[in-house]
Formats: sequence, structure tokens, C-alpha cells
Amino acid sequence: MTIHETAHVARGTAFLRFTIALQTLTIFLQAISAGLLLTASYGETLHSVGARVMYGASMLYVLAAVLAWKPGGGSPRPILHASGFLALASIQVVLGIAHVPSVHLPLGVLMFGLSVLALARR
Repeated sequence: MTIHETAHVARGTAFLRFTIALQTLTIFLQAISAGLLLTASYGETLHSVGARVMYGASMLYVLAAVLAWKPGGGSPRPILHASGFLALASIQVVLGIAHVPSVHLPLGVLMFGLSVLALARR
């Protein structure tokens, strides 16, 4: 592997780690905004905007996983993890819109735990 290829792989891995950290942070902020949803008039707006940001962060995670794999020759496993997480995020959005807190809240906790785990592994 040349120095150029090694640097490219390192950048891809750094971007992947950044996107996982961003996703983890946005999920954590969603938990905070969920609490505000119950106590403040602006909580619903904040939680709604946060959901869009969290979903965008999950899509960015998929993109980073593909970029870390294809050009850099890394493992395709992060693509499976990122895609699975995007699927969970999609389910989470549907459950939130449908107002099904009995599943929406535990799924949010699971997603946060999985995201922290993915961050710790990178």
C-alpha cells in the first residue's frame, strides 16, 4: 500500500468515526428534546427538527461507510451497520409520527446504545 493509499484510508476512517460521533450526539440531543417535549412549549418543534438532523446524520453515516470501504479497500461491515442503523432510524421516525411512544422511546434508547457501541469500536 502506498503512502497516498494509506492517507486515503486514514481520512475515510476518520470521517466514519466523525459521522458515528455526530449520530450519537444527535440521538442524545433527541433524548433531551423529548424531555422538553413534555415540559416546554417549544419542545415539539425542537424534537421535530432534531429528528430531521438525526436522520440526516444516519444517512451521512451510510455515506461515510461506503466511502471508507470502496476507495480505501476497507471492510464492508460498517456499511451493514450503517444501513441497519438507517433502517432503525426510519422505523423510529414512522413511530414518532404515528405517536407510538411505547415503542418509540425504547427504540430510541436502543439506538443510542448501539451508536455508542459503534463509536467505541471505531
